[in-house]
Amino acid sequence: MIAATIAQEIGVRPDQAETALKLLAEGNTVPFIARYRKEVTGGLDDTQLRTIETRATYLRELEERKQAILEAIEEQGKLNDDLRREILECDTKARLEDLYLPYKKRRKTKADIAREAGLEPLLEELISQPAADPQELASKYLREGFEDEKKALDGARAIIIDRCALDADLVGQVREEMFSSGTMEASVVAGKETEGAKFKDYFEFAEPFSSLPSHRILALLRGESEGILQLNLNAGDDDIYENMIATRFELDRSSQWLSQAVRWSWRTKLYISAGLDVRMRLKEVAEEGALQVFATNLRDVLLAAPAGQRATLGLDPGYRNGVKCAVVDPTGKVLDTAIVYPHQPQNQWSQAVQTLSSLCASHGVDLLAVGNGTASRESEKLAGEVADLIAKAGGKRPTPVVVSESGASVYSASQIAADEFPNMDVSLRGAVSIARRLQDPLAELVKIDPKAIGVGQYQHDVNQTALARTLDGVVEDAVNGVGVDLNTASAPLLERVAGVNPTLADNIVAYRNENGKFTTRKELKKVPRLGPKAYEQSAGFLRITGGADPLDSSAVHPEAYPVVQKIAKSTGLSVDELIGNTRVLNTLQPADFADDTFGIPTVTDIIAELDKPGRDPRPEFKTATFKEGVEKISDLVPGMILEGTVTNVAAFGAFIDVGVHQDGLVHISAMSNKYVSDPHEVVRSGEVVKVKVLEVDVARKRISLTLRLDEDTNAPKKQSPKNSVKQPRQPKQPAKKKPAPRGSMADALKNAGF
Repeated sequence: MIAATIAQEIGVRPDQAETALKLLAEGNTVPFIARYRKEVTGGLDDTQLRTIETRATYLRELEERKQAILEAIEEQGKLNDDLRREILECDTKARLEDLYLPYKKRRKTKADIAREAGLEPLLEELISQPAADPQELASKYLREGFEDEKKALDGARAIIIDRCALDADLVGQVREEMFSSGTMEASVVAGKETEGAKFKDYFEFAEPFSSLPSHRILALLRGESEGILQLNLNAGDDDIYENMIATRFELDRSSQWLSQAVRWSWRTKLYISAGLDVRMRLKEVAEEGALQVFATNLRDVLLAAPAGQRATLGLDPGYRNGVKCAVVDPTGKVLDTAIVYPHQPQNQWSQAVQTLSSLCASHGVDLLAVGNGTASRESEKLAGEVADLIAKAGGKRPTPVVVSESGASVYSASQIAADEFPNMDVSLRGAVSIARRLQDPLAELVKIDPKAIGVGQYQHDVNQTALARTLDGVVEDAVNGVGVDLNTASAPLLERVAGVNPTLADNIVAYRNENGKFTTRKELKKVPRLGPKAYEQSAGFLRITGGADPLDSSAVHPEAYPVVQKIAKSTGLSVDELIGNTRVLNTLQPADFADDTFGIPTVTDIIAELDKPGRDPRPEFKTATFKEGVEKISDLVPGMILEGTVTNVAAFGAFIDVGVHQDGLVHISAMSNKYVSDPHEVVRSGEVVKVKVLEVDVARKRISLTLRLDEDTNAPKKQSPKNSVKQPRQPKQPAKKKPAPRGSMADALKNAGF
């Protein structure tokens, strides 16, 4: 049943979902299944597999909760066939909990006290006799605790409010109506205008719940948590909800008492519970959107173009504490370190040029990696002078490249860095990281917590467990998509390989250090604690360059080597002669080599891999060139065309580093002459782009950019209505009556943890 449900949700066949769940249950990893089990899953990719895995967890939890609730209700002797059927047919946890509400153990309420006092018959009379005098009806039900008519009527009202709150169908109906018709309103807290300037767009704001995008929800919630914004959930026309209640319980609203009871039920109970649900649902929507943005950006950063195996000098810029420098060889091994003080207050520019030139000459440096933090532009100018000096002296000019240093300080202070460089000063480790991440971003960034890489959107406001799970999946898919050199990979990189845990990663490195380089994949089986399952999962993603078997450098799994032998035999060529032989490989028909074990999809992959073995899916390396003389935000002028690097992509646009220590924003409405629904359609993190400056707000440190280079910077700025937050939106239905007092709602939200 779970497989069928998931299959319908993601648009695949039930047998595909069933097979995927079975493979996952057997301990197979997502990268392994996606790459090497295409026949049995029908070609499900890693994204589909992770969705299946996540949804299966939710649905299993739902089934477990159903059984627990059925048992609890049965113990009370209140479980009947209709209720059992309703519970078993629930497809969401929210609906399930609605059904369970009347049977939950709870503290005694006013309604319970009124029932125990025998006031339920009074309520029935009030409902059945709407024209009768409520006071007269109540006079027959005076008793201890309800000594007068007012108290008796209050007791009857408490019962009807309780009925509304415990009616699963009504609660669900009200919840859906409020979400689809209601509006989020925001205003600035008096006196917080200056302090909360960054939330200025939300000082007078209104937008329907149903159209609020992820980033706007998170901004509103953060503004509220920081005490800058006051949020109000406008449900719309009260009459709609009051009519729902009246219709559900067949209440005649011509009765003033019944009409007031309905209003109380809505304002004091259902509005608050529905409001809590709307808040929760909005936060879930926002978190899902934020996770998707973070995952996409992280994938782009991890799969950014590597500069390759080239000697690199890493510069971690700074003023008072100097520029930390580290030279690494083409494999990333540290050769030398230094600290120079070219900037204020020491201003030892000439000495710094001499020191860096000497380092470059001594170690044949090909690249100068300059961190993009404090003193970056000044240090980039220093690197440029060093490069020019070497070129004038007849040497090969090293290329200066500005590199994101997000997370470098986190790495420097980490246990991983301490293990790698136990005797190196913490401040110098950052320079090593900057140099290495230019050579191979993926290999270096896996050592850093993904949350520290700086490509998230409100990452600290989302569920941290879900965030970690999502990002771990992205890292795993990226590492296995590229493949890992078994003889050079660090333990942190190896542990991201399918089937390899931290212990096995350490054991692989220890075995390599003790026995020298691996010459075949089969040798992995000698690594302590690396059993058949781990070998099966990992072998295809671990590569050996220049080993005994040429296939060990490819993505062909060892279990499929017999297929390659079969192909080679049919062509009359050796495996060595077959690899890279495009002319011969293009003549092959995958169906001729398929069998019950290896189907056409796998054989097709094998032939493609033989054509370009071990090919790197990452793009070609290129760098941005910052404009000379533009080093700080005040240097920017509307109309300037600049080159920059995309540092982050959010739901509302992309941030671009143009070399002024403050990223500029290309709003989604300024990305193309065509409508853009997702900024990732146009740009990705790490990409080099050309932009035009539209506006500069030095005081607020805001830079508005556009990718439309022909845009007239003198024309009045228009913002896409779809994405505008500056002009308040009108509710779909004007509020006819004021909702429940803000105090009661605020208290309820506070108690619920918001």
